[in-house]
Amino acid sequence: MDFRTIVDIPPSINKIDYTTPVLFTGSCFSSYMGEKFAELKMPVLINPAGTLYNPLPIGSSIGNIVAGKRYVEEDLFYYNGKWISFDHYTSFSDEKLDVALDKINSKMIEANQFMHKAKYLIVTFGTAWVYRYNKTGKIVANCHKLPASEFSRKMLTVDEIVSYWESLLDGLHLYNEYLKVIFTVSPIRHWKDGAHENQLSKSTLLMAIEKLMNHHTLPEYFPAYEIMMDDLRDYRYYADDMLHPSSMAIKYIWEQFSKCYFDKDTIALHRDFMKLHKAMEHRIMNGSLKEREKFVKNSLDLIDELSFKVPSISYEKERQHFNSLLP
Repeated sequence: MDFRTIVDIPPSINKIDYTTPVLFTGSCFSSYMGEKFAELKMPVLINPAGTLYNPLPIGSSIGNIVAGKRYVEEDLFYYNGKWISFDHYTSFSDEKLDVALDKINSKMIEANQFMHKAKYLIVTFGTAWVYRYNKTGKIVANCHKLPASEFSRKMLTVDEIVSYWESLLDGLHLYNEYLKVIFTVSPIRHWKDGAHENQLSKSTLLMAIEKLMNHHTLPEYFPAYEIMMDDLRDYRYYADDMLHPSSMAIKYIWEQFSKCYFDKDTIALHRDFMKLHKAMEHRIMNGSLKEREKFVKNSLDLIDELSFKVPSISYEKERQHFNSLLP
Protein backbone atom coordinates (compact mmCIF):
# COMPACT_ATOMS: atom_id res chain seq x y z
CA MET A 1 0.00 0.00 0.00
CA ASP A 2 1.00 3.60 -0.60
CA PHE A 3 0.54 5.62 2.57
CA ARG A 4 0.52 8.94 0.72
CA THR A 5 -1.25 10.54 -2.21
CA ILE A 6 1.44 10.61 -4.89
CA VAL A 7 1.10 13.23 -7.62
CA ASP A 8 1.62 11.51 -10.96
CA ILE A 9 3.65 13.68 -13.36
CA PRO A 10 4.02 12.37 -16.92
CA PRO A 11 7.47 13.04 -18.43
CA SER A 12 7.48 16.05 -20.73
CA ILE A 13 8.41 15.54 -24.36
CA ASN A 14 10.36 18.82 -24.08
CA LYS A 15 13.67 18.21 -22.35
CA ILE A 16 16.18 20.48 -20.61
CA ASP A 17 19.91 19.72 -20.73
CA TYR A 18 23.25 21.48 -20.38
CA THR A 19 22.77 23.29 -23.69
CA THR A 20 19.40 24.72 -22.61
CA PRO A 21 19.45 28.26 -21.13
CA VAL A 22 16.60 28.64 -18.62
CA LEU A 23 15.27 31.86 -17.08
CA PHE A 24 13.38 31.62 -13.78
CA THR A 25 11.12 34.43 -12.64
CA GLY A 26 8.48 34.90 -9.97
CA SER A 27 8.17 34.07 -6.31
CA CYS A 28 10.93 32.81 -4.03
CA PHE A 29 10.06 29.29 -5.14
CA SER A 30 11.61 30.25 -8.50
CA SER A 31 14.79 31.04 -6.61
CA TYR A 32 14.75 27.65 -4.89
CA MET A 33 14.49 25.79 -8.20
CA GLY A 34 16.83 28.14 -10.05
CA GLU A 35 19.52 27.73 -7.41
CA LYS A 36 19.43 23.99 -8.01
CA PHE A 37 20.21 24.69 -11.68
CA ALA A 38 23.06 27.01 -10.70
CA GLU A 39 24.40 24.50 -8.17
CA LEU A 40 24.69 21.94 -10.95
CA LYS A 41 26.26 24.52 -13.31
CA MET A 42 23.38 24.55 -15.78
CA PRO A 43 22.90 27.74 -17.85
CA VAL A 44 20.39 29.72 -15.80
CA LEU A 45 19.33 33.25 -14.90
CA ILE A 46 17.25 33.69 -11.74
CA ASN A 47 14.79 36.49 -11.01
CA PRO A 48 16.41 39.40 -12.88
CA ALA A 49 14.00 41.84 -11.14
CA GLY A 50 14.24 40.08 -7.80
CA THR A 51 11.46 38.11 -6.13
CA LEU A 52 8.05 38.91 -7.65
CA TYR A 53 4.76 37.45 -6.52
CA ASN A 54 1.77 38.23 -8.71
CA PRO A 55 1.14 37.69 -12.43
CA LEU A 56 1.00 41.28 -13.69
CA PRO A 57 4.31 42.59 -12.28
CA ILE A 58 5.96 39.30 -13.29
CA GLY A 59 4.64 39.76 -16.83
CA SER A 60 5.57 43.44 -16.86
CA SER A 61 9.13 42.56 -15.84
CA ILE A 62 9.43 40.08 -18.71
CA GLY A 63 7.98 42.64 -21.12
CA ASN A 64 10.48 45.27 -19.99
CA ILE A 65 13.35 42.81 -20.45
CA VAL A 66 12.25 41.92 -23.98
CA ALA A 67 11.79 45.61 -24.84
CA GLY A 68 15.28 46.42 -23.57
CA LYS A 69 13.96 49.05 -21.16
CA ARG A 70 16.53 51.27 -19.46
CA TYR A 71 15.48 52.82 -16.17
CA VAL A 72 16.03 56.52 -15.48
CA GLU A 73 15.52 58.73 -12.43
CA GLU A 74 11.83 59.30 -13.26
CA ASP A 75 11.22 55.55 -12.98
CA LEU A 76 12.41 55.46 -9.37
CA PHE A 77 10.91 56.76 -6.13
CA TYR A 78 12.79 58.27 -3.19
CA TYR A 79 11.52 57.05 0.15
CA ASN A 80 12.99 56.67 3.62
CA GLY A 81 16.52 57.49 2.48
CA LYS A 82 16.57 55.15 -0.51
CA TRP A 83 15.83 55.15 -4.22
CA ILE A 84 13.39 52.35 -4.98
CA SER A 85 11.69 50.84 -8.00
CA PHE A 86 8.11 49.66 -7.78
CA ASP A 87 9.06 47.11 -10.47
CA HIS A 88 11.84 45.51 -8.41
CA TYR A 89 12.58 43.73 -5.17
CA THR A 90 14.18 45.61 -2.27
CA SER A 91 17.67 44.31 -3.09
CA PHE A 92 17.77 46.75 -6.02
CA SER A 93 17.17 49.80 -3.78
CA ASP A 94 20.04 52.02 -2.70
CA GLU A 95 20.80 55.28 -0.94
CA LYS A 96 22.50 56.55 -4.11
CA LEU A 97 20.49 57.05 -7.29
CA ASP A 98 23.31 56.07 -9.65
CA VAL A 99 23.98 52.86 -7.73
CA ALA A 100 20.31 51.85 -7.78
CA LEU A 101 20.03 52.57 -11.50
CA ASP A 102 23.22 50.67 -12.23
CA LYS A 103 22.01 47.60 -10.30
CA ILE A 104 18.71 47.65 -12.16
CA ASN A 105 20.02 48.39 -15.66
CA SER A 106 23.01 46.06 -15.55
CA LYS A 107 20.67 43.19 -14.67
CA MET A 108 18.22 44.30 -17.38
CA ILE A 109 20.99 44.18 -20.00
CA GLU A 110 22.08 40.73 -18.80
CA ALA A 111 18.48 39.46 -18.86
CA ASN A 112 17.83 40.89 -22.34
CA GLN A 113 20.89 39.14 -23.73
CA PHE A 114 19.94 35.92 -21.96
CA MET A 115 16.36 36.01 -23.26
CA HIS A 116 17.59 36.06 -26.86
CA LYS A 117 19.06 32.58 -26.42
CA ALA A 118 16.78 31.19 -23.68
CA LYS A 119 14.91 27.98 -24.46
CA TYR A 120 12.75 27.93 -21.34
CA LEU A 121 11.02 30.55 -19.22
CA ILE A 122 9.83 29.09 -15.92
CA VAL A 123 7.27 31.37 -14.25
CA THR A 124 6.07 30.93 -10.67
CA PHE A 125 2.94 32.80 -9.61
CA GLY A 126 2.71 33.36 -5.86
CA THR A 127 -0.51 35.28 -5.29
CA ALA A 128 -3.39 36.86 -7.19
CA TRP A 129 -3.62 39.69 -4.64
CA VAL A 130 -2.12 42.93 -5.94
CA TYR A 131 -1.44 46.41 -4.60
CA ARG A 132 -2.17 49.48 -6.71
CA TYR A 133 -0.25 52.68 -5.91
CA ASN A 134 -2.99 55.28 -5.46
CA LYS A 135 -1.02 58.23 -6.83
CA THR A 136 -0.39 56.65 -10.22
CA GLY A 137 -2.75 53.67 -10.45
CA LYS A 138 0.23 51.40 -11.07
CA ILE A 139 0.13 47.81 -9.79
CA VAL A 140 3.43 47.43 -7.95
CA ALA A 141 5.73 44.45 -7.61
CA ASN A 142 6.76 45.50 -4.10
CA CYS A 143 5.35 48.07 -1.68
CA HIS A 144 8.78 48.72 -0.11
CA LYS A 145 7.15 49.26 3.31
CA LEU A 146 5.37 52.46 2.28
CA PRO A 147 2.26 53.19 4.39
CA ALA A 148 -0.65 50.89 3.56
CA SER A 149 -2.82 53.95 2.98
CA GLU A 150 -0.77 54.66 -0.17
CA PHE A 151 -2.16 51.53 -1.85
CA SER A 152 -5.43 49.87 -2.79
CA ARG A 153 -5.57 46.08 -2.48
CA LYS A 154 -7.54 43.83 -4.81
CA MET A 155 -7.49 40.32 -6.16
CA LEU A 156 -7.00 39.84 -9.88
CA THR A 157 -9.66 37.91 -11.72
CA VAL A 158 -8.95 34.86 -13.84
CA ASP A 159 -9.85 36.80 -16.99
CA GLU A 160 -7.51 39.70 -16.11
CA ILE A 161 -4.58 37.31 -15.73
CA VAL A 162 -5.43 35.34 -18.86
CA SER A 163 -5.94 38.43 -21.04
CA TYR A 164 -2.62 39.95 -19.95
CA TRP A 165 -0.62 36.76 -20.35
CA GLU A 166 -2.14 35.73 -23.68
CA SER A 167 -0.88 38.99 -25.15
CA LEU A 168 2.52 38.50 -23.49
CA LEU A 169 2.83 34.93 -24.79
CA ASP A 170 2.09 36.20 -28.30
CA GLY A 171 4.86 38.78 -27.96
CA LEU A 172 7.34 36.29 -26.53
CA HIS A 173 6.73 33.94 -29.45
CA LEU A 174 7.51 36.71 -31.93
CA TYR A 175 10.61 37.66 -29.91
CA ASN A 176 11.97 34.12 -29.50
CA GLU A 177 10.02 31.40 -31.30
CA TYR A 178 12.04 28.66 -29.58
CA LEU A 179 11.14 29.82 -26.08
CA LYS A 180 9.00 27.39 -24.10
CA VAL A 181 7.05 28.63 -21.06
CA ILE A 182 6.43 26.50 -17.97
CA PHE A 183 4.03 27.82 -15.36
CA THR A 184 4.06 26.83 -11.70
CA VAL A 185 2.14 28.02 -8.66
CA SER A 186 4.20 28.57 -5.55
CA PRO A 187 3.37 26.12 -2.74
CA ILE A 188 4.21 28.84 -0.21
CA ARG A 189 1.10 30.13 1.55
CA HIS A 190 0.62 33.90 1.68
CA TRP A 191 -0.65 33.74 5.25
CA LYS A 192 -0.84 37.52 5.69
CA ASP A 193 -3.62 37.53 3.10
CA GLY A 194 -5.66 35.29 5.40
CA ALA A 195 -6.29 31.53 5.22
CA HIS A 196 -9.44 31.74 3.09
CA GLU A 197 -8.10 34.59 0.96
CA ASN A 198 -4.94 32.60 0.26
CA GLN A 199 -7.01 29.67 -0.99
CA LEU A 200 -9.06 31.95 -3.24
CA SER A 201 -5.84 33.43 -4.58
CA LYS A 202 -4.20 30.09 -5.35
CA SER A 203 -7.42 28.86 -6.98
CA THR A 204 -7.49 31.96 -9.20
CA LEU A 205 -3.91 31.36 -10.29
CA LEU A 206 -4.61 27.71 -11.05
CA MET A 207 -7.70 28.52 -13.08
CA ALA A 208 -5.86 31.19 -15.05
CA ILE A 209 -2.99 28.84 -15.89
CA GLU A 210 -5.47 26.16 -16.94
CA LYS A 211 -6.88 28.58 -19.52
CA LEU A 212 -3.43 29.68 -20.65
CA MET A 213 -2.55 26.07 -21.41
CA ASN A 214 -4.81 26.43 -24.46
CA HIS A 215 -2.63 29.17 -25.94
CA HIS A 216 -1.19 28.33 -29.35
CA THR A 217 2.37 28.35 -27.95
CA LEU A 218 1.38 25.38 -25.75
CA PRO A 219 2.84 26.42 -22.39
CA GLU A 220 3.21 23.67 -19.80
CA TYR A 221 2.37 23.39 -16.12
CA PHE A 222 4.48 21.79 -13.41
CA PRO A 223 2.45 20.88 -10.29
CA ALA A 224 4.78 22.10 -7.54
CA TYR A 225 1.76 23.37 -5.59
CA GLU A 226 -0.03 20.02 -5.75
CA ILE A 227 3.10 18.10 -4.75
CA MET A 228 3.45 20.20 -1.60
CA MET A 229 -0.24 20.23 -0.71
CA ASP A 230 -1.07 16.58 -1.43
CA ASP A 231 2.08 14.48 -1.59
CA LEU A 232 4.04 16.27 1.16
CA ARG A 233 1.15 17.18 3.47
CA ASP A 234 3.07 16.83 6.70
CA TYR A 235 4.69 19.56 8.81
CA ARG A 236 8.06 17.81 8.69
CA TYR A 237 8.28 19.10 5.11
CA TYR A 238 7.98 22.72 6.23
CA ALA A 239 10.52 25.21 7.53
CA ASP A 240 10.28 26.67 11.02
CA ASP A 241 7.72 29.27 9.93
CA MET A 242 5.37 26.43 8.88
CA LEU A 243 4.80 28.21 5.55
CA HIS A 244 7.92 27.71 3.42
CA PRO A 245 9.00 24.26 2.21
CA SER A 246 11.91 22.68 4.04
CA SER A 247 15.14 21.75 2.29
CA MET A 248 13.89 18.15 2.19
CA ALA A 249 10.68 19.24 0.43
CA ILE A 250 12.59 21.37 -2.07
CA LYS A 251 14.87 18.42 -2.82
CA TYR A 252 11.85 16.16 -3.39
CA ILE A 253 10.10 18.65 -5.69
CA TRP A 254 13.37 19.12 -7.56
CA GLU A 255 13.61 15.36 -8.06
CA GLN A 256 10.09 15.30 -9.52
CA PHE A 257 11.00 18.18 -11.83
CA SER A 258 14.14 16.30 -12.90
CA LYS A 259 12.15 13.17 -13.77
CA CYS A 260 9.76 15.28 -15.82
CA TYR A 261 12.19 17.47 -17.79
CA PHE A 262 15.63 15.83 -17.80
CA ASP A 263 16.71 12.83 -19.85
CA LYS A 264 18.87 10.00 -18.46
CA ASP A 265 22.13 11.53 -19.68
CA THR A 266 21.39 14.86 -17.98
CA ILE A 267 20.43 13.14 -14.72
CA ALA A 268 23.70 11.17 -14.85
CA LEU A 269 25.61 14.43 -15.34
CA HIS A 270 23.76 15.89 -12.37
CA ARG A 271 25.18 13.16 -10.15
CA ASP A 272 28.72 14.03 -11.24
CA PHE A 273 28.18 17.76 -10.81
CA MET A 274 26.72 17.12 -7.36
CA LYS A 275 29.91 15.22 -6.46
CA LEU A 276 31.90 18.25 -7.58
CA HIS A 277 29.64 20.59 -5.60
CA LYS A 278 30.07 18.50 -2.44
CA ALA A 279 33.83 18.34 -2.97
CA MET A 280 33.91 22.14 -3.19
CA GLU A 281 32.08 22.36 0.14
CA HIS A 282 34.33 19.77 1.82
CA ARG A 283 36.57 21.19 4.53
CA ILE A 284 39.78 19.29 5.27
CA MET A 285 40.31 19.74 9.01
CA ASN A 286 43.12 17.23 9.46
CA GLY A 287 44.71 14.25 7.76
CA SER A 288 48.03 13.56 6.11
CA LEU A 289 49.45 15.36 3.09
CA LYS A 290 49.05 12.13 1.15
CA GLU A 291 45.30 12.07 1.86
CA ARG A 292 44.99 15.71 0.86
CA GLU A 293 46.85 15.08 -2.40
CA LYS A 294 44.57 12.14 -3.16
CA PHE A 295 41.47 14.26 -2.55
CA VAL A 296 42.75 17.02 -4.82
CA LYS A 297 43.75 14.56 -7.56
CA ASN A 298 40.34 12.86 -7.51
CA SER A 299 38.59 16.22 -7.65
CA LEU A 300 40.72 17.47 -10.54
CA ASP A 301 40.17 14.19 -12.38
CA LEU A 302 36.42 14.68 -11.97
CA ILE A 303 36.73 18.20 -13.41
CA ASP A 304 38.66 16.83 -16.40
CA GLU A 305 35.93 14.26 -16.96
CA LEU A 306 33.18 16.86 -16.75
CA SER A 307 35.12 19.26 -18.93
CA PHE A 308 35.25 16.59 -21.63
CA LYS A 309 31.51 15.90 -21.33
CA VAL A 310 30.39 19.54 -21.05
CA PRO A 311 33.15 21.75 -22.54
CA SER A 312 30.92 24.85 -22.65
CA ILE A 313 31.21 25.32 -18.86
CA SER A 314 34.11 27.11 -17.16
CA TYR A 315 35.76 25.15 -14.35
CA GLU A 316 38.46 27.70 -13.56
CA LYS A 317 37.05 28.56 -10.13
CA GLU A 318 36.95 24.90 -9.12
CA ARG A 319 40.47 24.19 -10.40
CA GLN A 320 41.87 27.15 -8.47
CA HIS A 321 40.08 26.01 -5.33
CA PHE A 322 41.48 22.48 -5.36
CA ASN A 323 44.98 23.57 -6.36
CA SER A 324 45.00 26.01 -3.44
CA LEU A 325 44.57 23.09 -1.03
CA LEU A 326 48.09 21.87 -1.74
CA PRO A 327 51.17 23.41 -0.08
